[in-house]
Amino acid sequence: MSTVWQEFAQLKSHKWVELSHELYQDSPAWSGFPEGSIELNKTAIDWGECEGMEFKIYTQKFVGQFGTHIDVPAHFHRDGRTLGTFGIKDLCMPMVVIDVSAKVKENMDYELKMSDIEEFEAKYGKIPEGCFAAMRTDWCKRWPSEADMTMDDGTGQEHYPGWTMDTLKFLVEERNVAAIGHEPFDTAAAVGSAAAGDIQCERYILGTDRFQIEVMDNLDQVPATGAVLFVAMPRIVEANGMPVRAWAVLPD
Repeated sequence: MSTVWQEFAQLKSHKWVELSHELYQDSPAWSGFPEGSIELNKTAIDWGECEGMEFKIYTQKFVGQFGTHIDVPAHFHRDGRTLGTFGIKDLCMPMVVIDVSAKVKENMDYELKMSDIEEFEAKYGKIPEGCFAAMRTDWCKRWPSEADMTMDDGTGQEHYPGWTMDTLKFLVEERNVAAIGHEPFDTAAAVGSAAAGDIQCERYILGTDRFQIEVMDNLDQVPATGAVLFVAMPRIVEANGMPVRAWAVLPD
């Protein structure tokens, strides 16, 4: 038997965890998208319309940043890399999960701090180079309520947790992570972006020639270390973002 087949059989024996939300026409999305940007499962060819053949074909229309999705550098930087420049080996990597869900439960505006990373490394060891660093907040449990995902306080100010520039710079410059991920709609906490007057954390991470995955699901089912992340999506070369099917394979 092929050694690759043997390794695959071993991989299949592990637990696999879905990290992407299901998508429907009314799934939560950024309020700034123009009306009509999303139109799922519109019939292009209906049953019986092709003589002698029975089948149905839908068209799918959506923005790249819809549901659980990947953002690549060209999303925020005119000369940044597009989706097609990332190879298939770039889309699978070791995974670490930094859990701040208890702190977010006490403060929905919580920003992951350097002390959280220090606590993580004291318990689990140094964050490995080339890994995918995910922030667990349990914000995914608010899906599919757009109101609960954004937590607009009535003044136009949204509330959800996020990374800080200090933690992202540390992960990039000191730990050389390959990519990051999180459960809310954005990289930074909403109040942090409001204070900065910019989506500064997303602009930074994409400016380092890395990608991120937003609106992740089920991070509570992935251990702090030991899992491997896989990401799949259509191969639309010039895209700067795309809904993804992401999953983790867990260690024994």
